[in-house]
Amino acid sequence: MNKKLNTFLFIIGATVFNILVTIVVFILLFLPSYNFLLRRSYPPNLDPLSWMLPLFFILSIVASFVIYRFSLNFLVKKIDMEKYFDPIFINRRRRP
Repeated sequence: MNKKLNTFLFIIGATVFNILVTIVVFILLFLPSYNFLLRRSYPPNLDPLSWMLPLFFILSIVASFVIYRFSLNFLVKKIDMEKYFDPIFINRRRRP
């Protein structure tokens, strides 16, 4: 495989990894709290799910970025990126 294909596959794999981590973190945040909420009865105007779902979604996105960043740094330390991947952004103007 050439460097461009490796870069393309890496970007696709990293994107899928980031989405899966976001889903897993959301589920890990949501399930315990939902189980706790089912045991209680709340008035309709004080439904805690109305603010908990957006909060858990935002927290899962933040956590997935942190996990993605740590795993990417680990991968960069293990693999010589210049050897296997083509640069995504190329500087058109070269400085002398």
